[in-house]
Amino acid sequence: MNKAIQKKESRIRRHARVRARISGTALRPRLAVFRSNRYVYAQLIDDEASVTIASCDSRKVTGATTVAKAGEVGRALASSAKQKGILKVVFDRGGFQYQGIVAALADGARDGGLEF
Repeated sequence: MNKAIQKKESRIRRHARVRARISGTALRPRLAVFRSNRYVYAQLIDDEASVTIASCDSRKVTGATTVAKAGEVGRALASSAKQKGILKVVFDRGGFQYQGIVAALADGARDGGLEF
């Protein structure tokens, strides 16, 4: 099997294990993270209604490095969530390791006022 395909399938399996345990509600939505090689995306999802409440990505923010941009994405998402009255979320790392870009996004969301 091609190594790139194997890595993607492994991440999808890990994400399925995480999603089996957590889900978002209207009061406590799921903060889902997706990291590509170039950008990072985050969104708040109400799984009961299957609705995306807010979203942000690194294409819209400024920063010197991708880790800095990820922190800005977290802060921007937190500010849009606070405008909609959301203070608590469930963090979904999307099958990615909690380090680097994913951890920076989570720290930025915490700095912006979200509570995990």
